[in-house]
Amino acid sequence: MGEFKLMNARGVRDFLPEDKIPRQAITDTLRKIFEKYGFSPLETPAIERYDVLSAKFAGGAEIVKEIFRLKDQGGRDLGLRYDLTVPMSKVVGMHPNLPMPFKRYQIQQVWRDGPVKLGRYREFYQCDVDIVGSKSMLADAEILAVTDEVFQTLGLDVVIRVNNRKLMNGILDYAGVKKNKMEVILSVDKLEKIGLEGVKKELKEKGFGKDEINKTMEILSIKGTNKTVLKKVEKMLKDGEGKEGVKELKELLEYCELFEIKNLKIDFSLARGLEYYTGPVFEVYLKKSKITSSVAGGGRYDKMIGMFIGRGEYPATGISFGLEPIYEALKEKGRIEQKKTTATALVIPIGDTLKDAIKITKKIRNFGINTEIDLMSRGISKNLSYANSLGIPYVVFIGKKELKTGKIKLRDMKTGKEKLIEAKHIKNIL
Repeated sequence: MGEFKLMNARGVRDFLPEDKIPRQAITDTLRKIFEKYGFSPLETPAIERYDVLSAKFAGGAEIVKEIFRLKDQGGRDLGLRYDLTVPMSKVVGMHPNLPMPFKRYQIQQVWRDGPVKLGRYREFYQCDVDIVGSKSMLADAEILAVTDEVFQTLGLDVVIRVNNRKLMNGILDYAGVKKNKMEVILSVDKLEKIGLEGVKKELKEKGFGKDEINKTMEILSIKGTNKTVLKKVEKMLKDGEGKEGVKELKELLEYCELFEIKNLKIDFSLARGLEYYTGPVFEVYLKKSKITSSVAGGGRYDKMIGMFIGRGEYPATGISFGLEPIYEALKEKGRIEQKKTTATALVIPIGDTLKDAIKITKKIRNFGINTEIDLMSRGISKNLSYANSLGIPYVVFIGKKELKTGKIKLRDMKTGKEKLIEAKHIKNIL
């Protein structure tokens, strides 16, 4: 038998405590905010039936190609989930009597058997928040209010770009684009990266006429505040889907003002692979950052759940937060604390004091302080280097002399200062 080499499968990672602790702090923040807005947690299995994952309305052909497929011992076709929207749609279909609106959040891992490159992995977390059952723009505004609060709480300066699928269709109708609409949308979506001239050039290369290109550019060049931009486009899109899109965006803006969302920018070039979406779409970008990819994105998808489960209309809107780009953004700002432990104190028994040390450890833990006790029967210096290597901020010495006076010795590992205190006073210090 050849030598066995320990290594990870391709495209997956281990998170040691120093990586996991800050990531967990981010998801804890998200969870608190989601619940503050009345969203409840949902958990679904990692393994789904393959026919559910590959259903026509679940994901595009690109995603189906990336499903990790497996069979159980009964020969059933299964796969690992590649997103959290498909499992949620399945849950809605399996529980037709769910009270509406169904407001759920889900923070779980997903798997995609795709190419591995910098920043792209085969196993990663998705943090989704969705509202199913409401057609009102108020539901979309709630999603944006949650989004705004998440980034404000994390201290990240962002712009929330907003567009509307119906308005995008209206722009194409106005420009007289009859065929290959998706080709125009894909080029327009690159506006931020390649600029107006770049989009113009690309549309020309794709064979679109001068008039189609100029009319599309006319709307994309509109500048001004959100209200000004909408007023101008309203004069141009007087009927059909375009008019409806403008109406929805105006309504959404009004609700967002009441929620006091500041960083909203109407952006007619935002597409988000539009086939999936039916109304408003959103994408969140960092201001002044090296991270150029979006840190969250979503929109309204009124048809997908109904088509997917084969009955009724289930209006839905939601957003997905990118844990990795958020982590990288906080790291860039020097705001990730590389902690190797969750412990605040290490209790070190000196001499024959173990029984007392256990009682005192319990007392300290009862104060809600994360505490370790020496499990290795080591000497003082070895315990101190252990505390140092993990960055445990305080050490508690339990010695016979101190116990006689009803005290413990507390050392601040940063300053090296020590003081004698009564055990009950530790809660005022740590």
